[in-house]
Amino acid sequence: MTDLSPNAPKNLPFRDQPASGEEDGTPVVLLHGFGGDRQTWLNIQTALAPKKRSLAFDLPGHGEALDWPRIGHAGVSAKAVGQSLEALDLQRVHLVGHSMGGAVAALIALRNPDLVASMTLLAPGGFGPEINHRLLRRYAAATDPDLMEVLLEQFFGWEFKLPKFLARTAAESRARPGAVATLETIADEIIDGTVQKTLPRDELAALQMPIKVLWGTQDRVLPTRQAHKLPGTVATHIFERVGHMVHLEIPKETTRLILQNASTS
Repeated sequence: MTDLSPNAPKNLPFRDQPASGEEDGTPVVLLHGFGGDRQTWLNIQTALAPKKRSLAFDLPGHGEALDWPRIGHAGVSAKAVGQSLEALDLQRVHLVGHSMGGAVAALIALRNPDLVASMTLLAPGGFGPEINHRLLRRYAAATDPDLMEVLLEQFFGWEFKLPKFLARTAAESRARPGAVATLETIADEIIDGTVQKTLPRDELAALQMPIKVLWGTQDRVLPTRQAHKLPGTVATHIFERVGHMVHLEIPKETTRLILQNASTS
């Protein structure tokens, strides 16, 4: 496993998890959601390792890319990820994106479809105007561990037991100089008043790579009904009693569907 920090503006920090078994050489690229970082993919990377190499990036304004020269909406992150993939000489990848990272993955696929072998989107941003803007803005500004715990509980299904360290770690990350202001700036760009900016769903459905969308029925950030309006060419997987954090709540099912999608391309 390799951790790299950017030596130049075009290289985002990432974790590279090599495959431990035979694989086709096309890696899985994992893109986290708003307010997260590459650490959120640890379990998924471990589960993928027997069959697939994976790279988990910190998006601009997050993790070790907090001081990235340009931060903002999903389009900004899509450009940064695209530059990083080019710098790494990766000519074909399987994209996996959660929430804001799902919107980032979709934009990369729209801009450079030949790069993307498959796309798996977990409760992705941009598939409808509805968004829990109040929760995201409070989450961006939170620094107190107790408040952070209350807010983070809203990201998960009602029955999920939130690990104590998640709130503590998230609160500690906000203590870094500029962290709160950076997230508030990103929130202002992805939220247009009280709604979110949307992606061209028909154009996405016209893409030739296999696309899967995973969503939980208890998502309190982005409503599950946004998945119900997707064109029939997009495979949708709806999970009962699961919230917004699909990859943390049902990691086995998530890994299975990522590998399934990757094997068909």
